[in-house]
Amino acid sequence: MPETTTRTRPDVGRYVNDALRDRYFAACDALYALGAPAVAETDVETGFGTTHVYRYGPTDPAAASRTPVVLVHGAGSCSAMWYPNTPALGAERPVYAIDTPGDPGRSVQREPIHQPERAAQWLDETLAGLGLDRVHLVGSSYGGWLALNQAHRGPGRLASVTLLDPGGLEKVGLRFFVWIFAGLFATSAPKRLRPRLAAWLEQPVLVVPELRAMIRASVRAYRIRRPAPIPLSEDELRTIRTPLHLVLGRRSLLVHPNRQAERVPRLIPGARADIISDTGHGPQIDHADQVNTRMLAFMASVDRG
Repeated sequence: MPETTTRTRPDVGRYVNDALRDRYFAACDALYALGAPAVAETDVETGFGTTHVYRYGPTDPAAASRTPVVLVHGAGSCSAMWYPNTPALGAERPVYAIDTPGDPGRSVQREPIHQPERAAQWLDETLAGLGLDRVHLVGSSYGGWLALNQAHRGPGRLASVTLLDPGGLEKVGLRFFVWIFAGLFATSAPKRLRPRLAAWLEQPVLVVPELRAMIRASVRAYRIRRPAPIPLSEDELRTIRTPLHLVLGRRSLLVHPNRQAERVPRLIPGARADIISDTGHGPQIDHADQVNTRMLAFMASVDRG
């Protein structure tokens, strides 16, 4: 794995020190162990840094020949967050999980990618470096913005896009940041209180010890250096022709679910929208079986034409 960069720039994420980085990686590995085992890891060199990618995949040759899935995680996390999804997705298709540069993963950032044009260029270079010409792109939260941005600015390699409670549809409001900080504060609560707080805050991080440990380690170890993404305009959304699947939590605090479930299919021809009950910002974690089934069915329908 490449060494972390020693340069300090105001627009490039960095680890505080090597000891905290290694402690964070150990916490990530414990969470990875809850999902499917990766069959390979690789580093892709791009103009913006080194992108670390995990490969999962089926043993069935017929499944291995299907259009692959590429997973892009949310802000402040890494590919370990996909542990509830890699077993089901990887049983049906090749899966690539990308650690986004600028977030606390095993990628090494050298240049910023938060500008929309740069983000699209970085992701296209990463897919090209993996030898992938056609993929089903799945993004969660900030990764949803990256996927939506790709569908607008660089759709050439995309068979479809699935957005899981994504950024990029609305300006990030105060209520979301309050929820984030409340969840971080609650990770320090006594163990007996965490299930109740998890239900109240819609925060699975509080009741999955490995997930809680990873998030706490990331806050100590890594400094994210980027602004919140700017939402796509309605004119920009209208340019998208890639088949699109929007999955929202009924109690999401990042977007207004009913508003976006009506708005996105109206602006993007053929887009479908699902709202998952009894969840907030993490439907693919809270209701993994349901969301995995819906994602795979959508991808299969796209492949059938």
